[in-house]
Amino acid sequence: MKDQVAGFGEKDKEVAAVCGLYCRACSLFIASTEDPARLERIARMFSTTPEDAACFGCRSSKRAPVCRNCDFVACAAGRGVEFCSECTEYPCAELTEFQAAKPHRAELWEDLNRIRDEGWRTWLAEVEKRYACSACGTRNSAYDLACRSCGAEPSCAYVERHGERVRRHLQK
Repeated sequence: MKDQVAGFGEKDKEVAAVCGLYCRACSLFIASTEDPARLERIARMFSTTPEDAACFGCRSSKRAPVCRNCDFVACAAGRGVEFCSECTEYPCAELTEFQAAKPHRAELWEDLNRIRDEGWRTWLAEVEKRYACSACGTRNSAYDLACRSCGAEPSCAYVERHGERVRRHLQK
């Protein structure tokens, strides 16, 4: 039966972005919830304060400046869908352009299809494992090439699959 994973409630949906991204693996989410020094660095990069930069997920009441006016959130709400993959126009040109622009979006199609086919709870259980360090279990972002806790490389299964693309992006 679809989406029968125990342990995830509606509050957990806050980290399941409309576009299919997993917010808990975002560098800004990690900084906002676990790493104040990282949040300071990110805030400086965007010429803002840590309070303004903080983000607790796509569907939370506290979102980063870049996420506050997300076109996908507005579009989904206007179409009455919770995720882009539920839309009759999926995948649209805007989502296709978004997916191709950054390496942390490499598995967006697989994620959105999994959300559509199996439900967001099932997807969330799977994606949490994808970003966990196999050595210590710490959740890492796609841009953490080494585990931010124990230093293991690669930091997680996502980086193992897409590390070269991430490295090229970080060298720009």
